[in-house]
Amino acid sequence: MPLDGVSERYRLRQAGLRVTGPRLAILEWLAEHPHATADEIGNGVRDHLRSVSTQAVYDVLSACSDAGLVRRIEPAGHPARFECRTGDNHHHLVCRGCGRISDVDCIRGNAPCIFPDDTQGYEIDEAELVFWGRCFHCSNPTAAGAEDTSPISGTSHHEEARR
Repeated sequence: MPLDGVSERYRLRQAGLRVTGPRLAILEWLAEHPHATADEIGNGVRDHLRSVSTQAVYDVLSACSDAGLVRRIEPAGHPARFECRTGDNHHHLVCRGCGRISDVDCIRGNAPCIFPDDTQGYEIDEAELVFWGRCFHCSNPTAAGAEDTSPISGTSHHEEARR
């Protein structure tokens, strides 16, 4: 699926990357499944493109991350996650209970949105904020219904949290 109406083929070419089947499949899948791990991406892509190795998934994610097409986030204690939402100033909410990750727009606008008291000579160009707490389902367990499923795995919210 195109991202924001722009095809992945065009985005790959604009980034100076060759257009390959694995790159297209990974970008298309990741656009529909933000904050996925490399393993989740590999499993999802293999449903459509059977011959993608784990190493190929990591290579594509690395190349696309280096080119600015994919953003890698690594909340403390969690595996690396990937998303196609790049080039804007947004942050993340992480649930301490189930590990769910959600995007949250920065209220300050352009990056960096905050600065340290002393930059120690660094030229600051980005600030990455992670907000920690408990999602609605983990803080209200009686409100979580069986119909609530994870956007990545299709399992119920609490089944996924037990993994």
